[in-house]
Amino acid sequence: MNPVSSVSSQWYMLTVIGNDQPGIVARLTAALFQAGVNLGETSMIRLGGNFTIMMMVQSNNGMDKLQSAIADTAESLSLRVHIDPIEAHLHSHLMPDVEITVYGADRAGIVAEVTGALFDAGLNILDLNSDVAGTEAKPVYIMIIEGHATRGMEPLEQALSKLKNRGIEVTFTPIDTLMG
Repeated sequence: MNPVSSVSSQWYMLTVIGNDQPGIVARLTAALFQAGVNLGETSMIRLGGNFTIMMMVQSNNGMDKLQSAIADTAESLSLRVHIDPIEAHLHSHLMPDVEITVYGADRAGIVAEVTGALFDAGLNILDLNSDVAGTEAKPVYIMIIEGHATRGMEPLEQALSKLKNRGIEVTFTPIDTLMG
């Protein structure tokens, strides 16, 4: 996107939610580009029949002008928009050193149980994606978690073995990230 002067610019977290439909990303990013807004990190995903976007955006024009720059596009696509000022912290985040895949019978509390055990073992979750598979009669909950093992791999492996004893299937894969 357009370079934005860092002297008077501000970073914002732009969150957009609406029914999934073609053109959301293209039209929203075009409106931002036309307004001179710079994109940082983004996450865009379909969840059920909804499309959700989180974007770090940089603008010289303030939050009100950022809102008005995308208002017509948001309205034409029936999108709900939320904007918060943030500190960007680009290039200063942890890289994942482990990926954990979890399969278990879909039931209330499975996410809390798994993430609580991983937190207690020292995992800093950096990314978590989940889905429901199987059938309506026998739903299966799936999580793919990337994180940083703050206390090493052994405490995580121990925590995951306890989860396996409770009927939750877990795959644990260390990630070697080579930075050049």
